[in-house]
Amino acid sequence: METADVVVIGAGIVGLSTAYALTRAAPGTKVTVLEKEAAPARHQTGRNSGVIHSGIYYRPGSLKARYATQGAAEMVKFCTAHDIPHHVTGKLIVATEREELPRLHALVQRGRENGIPVRELGPAQIAAYEPHVYGQAAIHVGTTGIVDYAGVAATLARLAADAGARIRYNAQVKAIHRAAAGEVVVETATGPALRARALVNCAGLHSDRVARMTGDAPDVRIVPFRGEYYELAPQARDLVRGLVYPVPDPAFPFLGVHLTRGIDGGVHVGPNAVPATAREGYRRRTVRPRDLVETIAFPGTWRIARRHWRYETGELHRSLSKRAFTASVARLLPDIRPADLRPAPAGVRAQAVLRDGTLVDDFLFAGSGPFVHVLNAPSPAATASLPIGREVAARALAAVHAP
Repeated sequence: METADVVVIGAGIVGLSTAYALTRAAPGTKVTVLEKEAAPARHQTGRNSGVIHSGIYYRPGSLKARYATQGAAEMVKFCTAHDIPHHVTGKLIVATEREELPRLHALVQRGRENGIPVRELGPAQIAAYEPHVYGQAAIHVGTTGIVDYAGVAATLARLAADAGARIRYNAQVKAIHRAAAGEVVVETATGPALRARALVNCAGLHSDRVARMTGDAPDVRIVPFRGEYYELAPQARDLVRGLVYPVPDPAFPFLGVHLTRGIDGGVHVGPNAVPATAREGYRRRTVRPRDLVETIAFPGTWRIARRHWRYETGELHRSLSKRAFTASVARLLPDIRPADLRPAPAGVRAQAVLRDGTLVDDFLFAGSGPFVHVLNAPSPAATASLPIGREVAARALAAVHAP
């Protein structure tokens, strides 16, 4: 049996940031990261649009607002220090209908409360930034950027390993037991069991399951939503210069279909948000009976459906009809045509949901004794990963040194 002070489950960007923070905050602490895949960042971290979010959308004082605004600045500094390609591009949030203008003005106020520089734009000013984008009004958010988060995760893994952390890949967790003296024992599918003084659960899509394996009973369940993307064909890439977002609907936690010129020069379009039939259901045809049964059996799933059925009906229609998806994009980009869109890899959002159907709208940490659970860390968690990692590391170290 191997030993460690802290075991971290999950080598996505949050788990690796936690390992990195542990090695910096308490040099000499024995840290082991367990990852079921053969490499880091195989799920949410490596399957998003690569945006460094400003934090403008999030309720002032919330963890998302605090950590996203702080994390955006830190992410730029981290990438600069470690030669990771990135670019602070700014972005436009565009109102295409008069009914959206009050929500746009509310975002201006929220941005200012969160300390984010915003500039209000009229149609002519929108055209100066994005000549092919239609809008009645917009705001420009200067601190938004783009980066390859898989590259960030790989750098965090290297830095943590250089500082003494061990990262075990192909090490799916099979069982967790409480041991004597407040310690825990973790059994994996391959390799030796691991005894540790604290366990950090950064398992993302499986975080609620890992929490239950520890004996904790969280009040939330992960309900997976697949985010489907297209990318602009080469002949259409000049239609978009940077990042263009619609005004979000505050009644739903997703930002809507947006346009993102990535660090590689390609332009992602999406995502939509449709229920997934597997926690790692990156294709429509992927069905995992256990995942599907758990989702269907959870009362919160049906309460979400009753509350948001109109919204989800539209999302499903756009998922099944390229023409309908194109029409939703054309609200922002009138020159777009179905032939301009090519399928791109999808992602799955690990959304924590309460039993009453409420979608958890902030980062959620839980656990006591030797356990620290990260139960809700969807977007903007990649942006906020450095301050999140420090917060989780502090909780883990408190568990290690608890009497």
